[in-house]
Amino acid sequence: MDYLGKNVAKLGFGLMRLPSNDGVVDINQTIEMTDLFLDSGFTYFDTAHVYGDGKSEEALKTALVDRHPREKYLLATKVAPWEGPMSADEAKAIFFTQLERIGVQYLDYYLLHNLGQTRTKYFYDYGMFDYLLELKQKGLIRHIGFSMHDRANTLDDILTKHPEMEFVQLQLNYADWECGSTESRKCYETARKHNKPIVVMEPVKGGMLADMLVPDVKTVFDEARTGASYASWAIRFAASLDGIITVLSGMSTIEQMRDNVSYMKDFKKLSAAEYAVIEKARAVFASIPSIPCTGCEYCASCCPKKILISKILELMNRELVFGNAKGAKVAYSWWTQFTGKGSDCIKCGKCEESCPQRINIMDRLEEAATKYE
Repeated sequence: MDYLGKNVAKLGFGLMRLPSNDGVVDINQTIEMTDLFLDSGFTYFDTAHVYGDGKSEEALKTALVDRHPREKYLLATKVAPWEGPMSADEAKAIFFTQLERIGVQYLDYYLLHNLGQTRTKYFYDYGMFDYLLELKQKGLIRHIGFSMHDRANTLDDILTKHPEMEFVQLQLNYADWECGSTESRKCYETARKHNKPIVVMEPVKGGMLADMLVPDVKTVFDEARTGASYASWAIRFAASLDGIITVLSGMSTIEQMRDNVSYMKDFKKLSAAEYAVIEKARAVFASIPSIPCTGCEYCASCCPKKILISKILELMNRELVFGNAKGAKVAYSWWTQFTGKGSDCIKCGKCEESCPQRINIMDRLEEAATKYE
């Protein structure tokens, strides 16, 4: 079992969206999914301290750790010191809380969770990069890395300053590949430039490239007549990239698990003809009217209220392109919890003066406040 990807099966079980009944983890279905995953030859389980307020890690212990030999699986979890007011000692103590919660003596992969934008400073302030090295030297962690939702220049800066990071976890999917705010392709190329293997997250964009696909994109895949699920196109696209450790799928039902293992058990990279179908689907996405934000961040750099304008516009595009109003509202609440909201706009006009795309940003922020707050 190679920890940095050569022999790791290309499908990972992301435990962010576990099956639930009225907000309570459906542990019986989680156990069934876990057993099917392992029986199909897969080994990589990914969770985080913040997933379900710790319920994900607890479910991992019950469904996996308490029932299977430790050498049969790989565990990854994450720490997010930006999640609430805490000291450096409290941030570092989270690791041992996680070991106890999951019920293991060591972790195969440990990640600094969601670097980028205003969050990165907490990892520096609390000395978390050096702390992970200490834990690795003590044998408590096999491999150290970080996840990131930000642009390629931020990724390049972190990897340049911290070559000790062994891998990165990035949002890579065909819909975001050329997205100006997500920069999936550019981030992928940056990681490759630094020779860092990649764990892929959001390959199905939170389900939006599966059951929430717009009709015109569904037609592209239906006309290919392969009989493959919409999710399979997205996951196989990500898994076909070079330098990938594994592709995380946040499976929420046993049916999703059965579908994913059916085509990933004997994984084959996309053929040239299949890549052509993906390109056609991407062209359809590009043709759907949306806010023309390229994520240049000129607006954010001059905003006196520190509003994440490009992120808010991206979430509005999520509704425009995918029709996912609920998902946009949930994401809006998460992204604006530490920064300015749309309603904080004082209409100074600096953002619109600096916008190369001439977007009517102030009106868009007002619209976002009405829809999502």
